[in-house]
Amino acid sequence: MSAIVNPGNWCHLIAAIWLLSAMVMPSQVAAEQPDSAEGWLMKLGPALNMTSYRGVFVYDRGDRISTMQVAHRYHNGQVEERLVQQDGENGEIVRKGMKVFCVLPDHGRIQLDQIIPSGPFAEAFSNQLVPISRWYLPETLEDDRVAGYPVVVVALNARDQHRYSYRLWLEKKTGLLVKSHVRSDDEVLERFHFTSLEITDELHDSEFEIQLKGPEVKYELQSAAVGKTKQRMDGWRLKWRPEGFVPAAAPGAGQGRAIAFSDGLASFSVFVEAAVSVNMPTGASRIGATTAYMRKVAVGDRSFLVTVVGEIPPSTAMRVAESVDIEDAFVVRREQP
Repeated sequence: MSAIVNPGNWCHLIAAIWLLSAMVMPSQVAAEQPDSAEGWLMKLGPALNMTSYRGVFVYDRGDRISTMQVAHRYHNGQVEERLVQQDGENGEIVRKGMKVFCVLPDHGRIQLDQIIPSGPFAEAFSNQLVPISRWYLPETLEDDRVAGYPVVVVALNARDQHRYSYRLWLEKKTGLLVKSHVRSDDEVLERFHFTSLEITDELHDSEFEIQLKGPEVKYELQSAAVGKTKQRMDGWRLKWRPEGFVPAAAPGAGQGRAIAFSDGLASFSVFVEAAVSVNMPTGASRIGATTAYMRKVAVGDRSFLVTVVGEIPPSTAMRVAESVDIEDAFVVRREQP
């Protein structure tokens, strides 16, 4: 599957979180604290970009746990951020505006051209064109504290079986997301939380410079607002998708082979490509809340691989994959590199 990073798995994980949070475009933040769950959600989107902070957070997906150090600021009209892996493999990601730099001293080449949107960091999360409350029931819960900051807890309970539920911890003053759970009934599938956090405007330029030595990959983000991304399904079509999932921005999605959809919170991407091996594994696999479902399709004497990846239940991913209809095998095959 072309969306898998080789060989720096940690960089794919960080980039999946980071690129998506960074793509949320800044807008006016409410001056007063919102009273409703919907009001807090409106405050969250701008807070992801426009709040300046440094800290350490833990991201837990199934049996995979990663710890990252982060510095983030909105400076001179653009987002700047630096992330450094604190355990396991060595490396860092730096973003300045729409330019991304990934350094992997202990590894070789890394591919960043097909990052998959998912989770409460997705670009669609703060886009008011998507009525989140139609697909989730928002509810404010008890107050709490995370990394020393008072927070409000917002639950987003899925209204149908095609999506997961969420629980979000938002810092009361800024609305910054400091902790989150992705849930299936009473089971927590994925966790994110800050273990240390300092919300401050006193961030120096040196905190956003590449500091490690090693192979460097540069990448420039290309993004568009939800509903404005030009989606291409050349040679194939999707006959079914869960209600509420609309075309979403998909940075570096390739030559029309990858299409991303979002309901304003969860997202999934559909990849259609020529099968490189007749022995490719098919079926579903899940890491945390992220499901990958692979289906092999034969059209005449040609074989294709359909892959659905995203923060959706396995049954939903399977139904989406099974609904892919390849109408023109020549067009799909021609687009492969």
